[in-house]
Amino acid sequence: MTRSTNTDYDVVIVGAGIVGATLACALAISKLRIAVVEHTQPLSAPTGDYDLRVSAITPGSRVILDGVGAWSGIDQERVCPVEQMHVWDAGGAGAIHFDSADIGEPNLAYIIENNAIRAALIERIERCSNVQLCCPRDVDTIDVADSRVTLRLTDGTQIGASVVIGADGPRSRVRQQAGIDLTVWGYAQQAIVATVTTEKSHKNTAWQRFLSTGPLAFLPLADGRCSIVWSADSEQADILLAHDDAQFLEALATAFGDRLGAVGATSARAAFPLQRAHAKRYVDSRIALIGDAAHTVHPLAGQGVNLGLLDAAVLAEVLLDADGAGRDIGSLRMLRRYERWRKGDNLAMLAVTDGLKRLFGNSMEAVARVRNLGLDVTDSIQPVKNMFMRRAAGLNGDLPRLARGLSAVSAEPR
Repeated sequence: MTRSTNTDYDVVIVGAGIVGATLACALAISKLRIAVVEHTQPLSAPTGDYDLRVSAITPGSRVILDGVGAWSGIDQERVCPVEQMHVWDAGGAGAIHFDSADIGEPNLAYIIENNAIRAALIERIERCSNVQLCCPRDVDTIDVADSRVTLRLTDGTQIGASVVIGADGPRSRVRQQAGIDLTVWGYAQQAIVATVTTEKSHKNTAWQRFLSTGPLAFLPLADGRCSIVWSADSEQADILLAHDDAQFLEALATAFGDRLGAVGATSARAAFPLQRAHAKRYVDSRIALIGDAAHTVHPLAGQGVNLGLLDAAVLAEVLLDADGAGRDIGSLRMLRRYERWRKGDNLAMLAVTDGLKRLFGNSMEAVARVRNLGLDVTDSIQPVKNMFMRRAAGLNGDLPRLARGLSAVSAEPR
């Protein structure tokens, strides 16, 4: 772990999760002085059983992780490519099938443990001479002045910077200190996560069944098992968590069906509450929010961490362009460029995931008939499916340089 007595920086990033650590690595190619404040100890690469929290990393996000030098540090034996995806409705016969070959890509996504990604990023940070990792420490107060920000940490240390980035999750201390309002829509649901064995091979395929109480996904793992994400109404989730293993597996098999044969052994289970949230604004003078500090989405499309990685890549480009042009990297004018770039796309994804959740959660017979017809029609129109796949894979849209396989630094600002 890198430590320093220096208390003066250009950029302070609060939060060394996947998104915050990616931003630090992206900025490390410059001469900017960067501090990363994190309340936990840094992680080493996982070597035991699979962590319960995994992410579906899109090809676009893989390009970003590769661009910041972290992809090669992820143990490839713990990475499972997703070549296909099957989605079907428990309330009818409607279904849709996605195949990466149809868009000329080897994979639609990569299922990776969150801890494996984060450990590779932290390892990369520790090799960067201009990035200081301050942990385990947390932020107490943030004081914004005209040209600098002063942070007082919980151990009494004071550090200053031109700009502070909140990458500290849905309960962001940075967002709270900046007085930025957060609009939250609760789903009264929990997502249950566990690792299970299946009788049949997952065939590097993601499987998702939409139930009236929420989607149930089986995500392929590199060792042949599956990571499940079962979104259920809170009352049902509490019952499922209270089940013993045999009862849980029986309920799981009933909910999922026999696509993968019998469902066998299960790991320990965990659950986290589901909500949709969005910050009223992403930036203030000398403050910017990225990832879950700015927005959270329903996990049914697996887009949460990918949206955050795009936030990090865009903000890195904005800050590096400003620094390269000799401008104030913490000015509101500069930071608003980041907000304009990302806010519309994030709001669109929030709307899509919320709409899908509500559509498939409606048990009215007429609604069920329409959505099943919609699934079948969409499945039959290949150009439409290809458009969906490329967008979900992070290959289309107004992408930052890092997501296009280019250096985050450009001689000519955007």
